[in-house]
Order: sequence, then C-alpha cells, then structure tokens
Amino acid sequence: MFNRIMVPVDLAHLNALEKSLTVAADLARHYQAALSYVGVTTSQPSSVARTPDEYEQKLREFAHQHAPDNGHEPSARVYNSHDPVTDLDDILIQAIGDTGADLVVMATHLPRHLDAIMPANGSKIAAHTQASVFLVRPDAVE
Repeated sequence: MFNRIMVPVDLAHLNALEKSLTVAADLARHYQAALSYVGVTTSQPSSVARTPDEYEQKLREFAHQHAPDNGHEPSARVYNSHDPVTDLDDILIQAIGDTGADLVVMATHLPRHLDAIMPANGSKIAAHTQASVFLVRPDAVE
C-alpha cells in the first residue's frame, strides 16, 4: 500500500515527536516501506548543530538509530532555510517530491481556535500533494 514514508523531524524537539516516530516505524514495518527522515535548519548555529552539514550528520545518525530493521536503508535529507517557520510547508511539499514519499507521518498539535486562520502544516501538505498524510496528535493532558 505504501512504499516510502516521509517523517519530518526537528532534532531540537524530539520528545514532542516520539509518538509520530513510533507510528511511522510501525507503518514502515507493516508495509515493508522505506523511511525518509526530513529536517529543516538554518545556516545559523543552533542548540542542535553549528552548521547545516553537522545537522545533516546528526539526522543521518538519528535515522539509522530509529528506523526499523525491515530491509530498507533509511534516508535522511536536510533542507536549509533562512526562515524555517515561514518556509516549512513549502519545504515539506518539495521534500515529498524529492523523496518520492507516498505517505507522510507527522506530529501535530491538539486543535485550537487559531487553526481557523492559521491551519496546521499537515492540512496544507495534504491539499498540495498526492501523498497521504497521517497526522499524529499528542496524548491529551487531563
């Protein structure tokens, strides 16, 4: 059903991605699909990496540590942006084409009133690509 699953990853916020990373790995195992991890960074030093090359190396290491052993080599691709927050949707849409992903598994937030005027990334990606999009919400805090 799915051949390549793309997973957007922010190495600075891995704890918020834990559930979506688990779902992506489970789906990759089930469908024998390859996983492509995608990250977006800037040229400026950050708490994660000093350069885009260092960020890419860390994402590659992450991919090899977290991808299931299902016979497919995971891939990692980093995109450089001057403003990742503004460019994120367009970069992820480009990444779907670049990776050949037919499924995107990504973390999202619980619905908020602001979503009516500023929708989440997943809705734009679903509207502008042929890929299926699986949005994984965090566990509700009671």
